[in-house]
Amino acid sequence: MDFEVWWLVAFPVFFGLGWLAARIDIKHLVTESRSVPRTYFRGLNFLLNEQPDKAIEAFIEVVKVDPETVDLHFALGSLFRRRGETERAIRMHKNLLERSDLAAEQRRQALFELGEDYLKAGLLDRAEEAFLKLREGPQRLEALRRLIEIYQQEKEWEKASGVARDLERETGQSWRKEVAEFRCEMAAVAATHSRPDDARAHLEEALGENRKCVRASIQLGDLAAAAGRHDEAIEHWKRVETQNPAFLSLVAHRLLRSFQALGQPASGRTLLRGYLASAPSLDLLDVAFQSTLDAEGAEAAYALVRDELRRNPTLLGLDKLLEAQLLNAPADRRHDLELVRSLVQGQTRRLARYRCENCGFRARQFYWQCPACMAWETYPPRRTEEFDLAP
Repeated sequence: MDFEVWWLVAFPVFFGLGWLAARIDIKHLVTESRSVPRTYFRGLNFLLNEQPDKAIEAFIEVVKVDPETVDLHFALGSLFRRRGETERAIRMHKNLLERSDLAAEQRRQALFELGEDYLKAGLLDRAEEAFLKLREGPQRLEALRRLIEIYQQEKEWEKASGVARDLERETGQSWRKEVAEFRCEMAAVAATHSRPDDARAHLEEALGENRKCVRASIQLGDLAAAAGRHDEAIEHWKRVETQNPAFLSLVAHRLLRSFQALGQPASGRTLLRGYLASAPSLDLLDVAFQSTLDAEGAEAAYALVRDELRRNPTLLGLDKLLEAQLLNAPADRRHDLELVRSLVQGQTRRLARYRCENCGFRARQFYWQCPACMAWETYPPRRTEEFDLAP
C-alpha cells in the first residue's frame, strides 16, 4: 500500500477534533451535574442503600429548590404509594395535574399515577373515574386492566365482562374463562335473591362462553336439586367428569344426596368408586370412605382405603386407613393405633391445604378465585400432598 503524504497532516487534525469534542462533552456533563442539587445525589444514594425514608426527605428538598422537576415528582409519588402514604402520593399527583405547563404525555402519566394512588387507598370510585379517562390513548391497555380489577372488587360483573371483551379485542388474548366466571357470580347473586330463572340464564351464558366451565355445571345442578329435579341435577354434575375430572370431589357429596333422594344410594356409591379409580383424589377418597363406612361398615371402608392407598400412597390416605382400623381394632391394639394416627395427623395438618397453580398461595379451603393473585380457576381441589408427595 502506497504511503500518502497528506496522512501526516490528517492524523493530527483528526486527533485534535476528537480531543476537542471530548472536552466539550466533559464540560457539558460537568455543567449539568453542577446544575443538579447535591441533595438529589444524596437521595439516589439512599435509594441504592435501601433507605427510602431518607431518600424521600432528600428528594423533597430538591423539589422545594426546583419545583419544575416533573420526573422527580413522579418518583416521589411512587415512593409514597409504596410506603402506604397514599394521601401524600395523591397530593403530589394532583398538584402535578393542576400545572398548566404540563405536557400532554406527562398529564396522562400523572392521571394514571393518581388512579394507582386511589386504587391503593381503596377509593375505587375515584380510581375508576381516573382510568376511564385513559381508555383512549397510549395507556389504554393498562387502564383497562386496572378497570377490570376495580370492577371485580366492586362485584360489578357486567362491567367487568365488558372490559374483558375490550381487552380480548385489543390483545387477542382469550378472556372467555373469566367472563364465564363473571356469569357464575351473577348467577349466584340471582339464586340468593330467589330468581332461579335468571340464575339459569346466566349459567347457560357461562357455558356458552366456556363449555368447560365446571362451576356453571355445579351451579346448574344445585338449581335443579333445589327444585327437586334430582335426575337433572345428577346429569349436570356428571358433566364435570368430561369438563375437568380433578373437580369431581366438589360434586361427590351432591351426587350422593341426590341418589339418596331418588332411593338409589348404592348407585351413588358405585359411581363415586368409579370416579375414584379413574380420577383419584384425597377429597374424593374421603367422601367415598365415609359413605361406604356408613352404608357397608368398617370392613368395606377399610378395604376401599387399603386398595386406594396401594395405588396412591399418601399420608392423608394412611390417616383414613388408620381410622378404619381403629373402628374394629381390639382394645389392646387401640392405644398403639391411636398413637400412630396422632403422629400421622401431625404431619397431615400442614399438607391438607389447597395451592394456587398461578402464584402458589396456600389455603385450607377451596376458592374459585385466588385471594392472593385474583386469578380464576387456579385452585384445583387437590391437597398439597398430592402435588408434593404422591408418586
